[in-house]
Amino acid sequence: MSAIATMTPKRTARPAVGAPQRLVFGLTVLFVVVLLAATLTTDGFYSVQNIKAIVNAASLVGIIAVGMTYIVISGNLFSLSVGITAAVCAMTFLWALRFGMIAGIIITIAFGATVIGLQGLLVGYTGANPIIVTIGAGALQEAVATWISGGVSVYPPDGGPDYAFLAGPLLGIPFPVYVFAGVVIIGGIVLKRSTFGREIYLMGESPRAGRAAGLPITRLTTGAFVVTGICVAIAGILIGAFNQSGTLTATGTLTVDSISAVLVGGTAVVGGRGSVWRTAVGALIVAAIGDLLLLRGYSTPVQLLVLGLIVTTVVILSYVNSGQGRRA
Repeated sequence: MSAIATMTPKRTARPAVGAPQRLVFGLTVLFVVVLLAATLTTDGFYSVQNIKAIVNAASLVGIIAVGMTYIVISGNLFSLSVGITAAVCAMTFLWALRFGMIAGIIITIAFGATVIGLQGLLVGYTGANPIIVTIGAGALQEAVATWISGGVSVYPPDGGPDYAFLAGPLLGIPFPVYVFAGVVIIGGIVLKRSTFGREIYLMGESPRAGRAAGLPITRLTTGAFVVTGICVAIAGILIGAFNQSGTLTATGTLTVDSISAVLVGGTAVVGGRGSVWRTAVGALIVAAIGDLLLLRGYSTPVQLLVLGLIVTTVVILSYVNSGQGRRA
């Protein structure tokens, strides 16, 4: 009998569509308020150029956030190394272009999947705290990348393949938007329709019950991190193509933004509930808020403060709705 079949009848392989309903409703109201405020107070917010900028920014954040959704739903909190890994992937891609476009993409995706997948293997096998593991992994990557690159930017080889299309428009829409749409569709199908995805939900809903039912916890945890690594690598490729150079500082607040997108999208921080399409909406909300603050002249620290307040509120509401916040 399969692991899924041995779970209690009250548990299902689908995310709980009504949980947390109040949180989702609150986030919808928040989005409407933000858009109304932008309309009434910010010139140029609804210009075609600005809308394209918002969607493009949401794409890079959202691609990583789709992978992060797997980690959060699996009950393993977050990965705090995705920003530095994306930067290293951008450097890897530009360096690997000397072997050709296809080879460069394959090498970069394999690198991202391996680096973050190993973190998942460590978390799943040892039960180590994912926050501590990913912080340490990020620091290690930064040290090794600095040592190998000598602390200087990485540039594509002279006479290498043309990669400009990866950052340019296609039919008037930035190419990363198409990639984002593809990642959302594929990521959503895998999470909802595959055995792997259903087991991720079950494990996140009750890790103890999942272990008792014989779910392969180590394999599932590693798999969730591998999916994240693939998404991070894809984002890194697009970042490297856009900047035409690779540095460790190229990704800025990408880690915070991607976590914000997942949580603002309504994925439960305690695991077991959420969806990729909600994360996509969360990425758009985060990008819209950041763009609004930028147009109004607020600095990056203020933008981080606003996102931090939003994420903190979402986390508190998520715990309250899950019942874990009510302990004697």
